[in-house]
Amino acid sequence: MTVTERCAGCGACLLTCPEHAIRPHGPTLLVRADLCTGCLECVEICPVDAIDPTEPRRGEA
Repeated sequence: MTVTERCAGCGACLLTCPEHAIRPHGPTLLVRADLCTGCLECVEICPVDAIDPTEPRRGEA
């Protein structure tokens, strides 16, 4: 998972992530690959489609 430059900083993904894998990182957010299980809840909740789910999930690659 990758948070793209489209991120508006609303924090919806922070609140919905069951693994708390999304953290503030400068002006945007960072998905911690070591915590992300690939549930896609952040992708579904993001109002600006700023999360790219094509990155390898934990246990893949």
